[in-house]
Amino acid sequence: MLLEELPRAGFDSILPADGAFYLYADISRYTGDSAAFAKNMLRETGVAATPGIDFDPDRGNCYLRLCYAGAEHDMREAARRIAAWLKVQ
Repeated sequence: MLLEELPRAGFDSILPADGAFYLYADISRYTGDSAAFAKNMLRETGVAATPGIDFDPDRGNCYLRLCYAGAEHDMREAARRIAAWLKVQ
């Protein structure tokens, strides 16, 4: 579901999901500072994500790690909030 909803929201480049419960989304069209982006997204939408810089010191500033280990209705709501927020970024 998130692989359909997040690209519609604006995260249109997501690396292939390799197990676990995470997606790694390219946010370079919005920022080069994933830590600030994740902090602002949490503050303004209530949706938490981990900055990519925590996983890749070379290119991680252009990525977010999003966990989808939750109820489907919560994931849909998160995607809806992200989409609304990205429209004003």
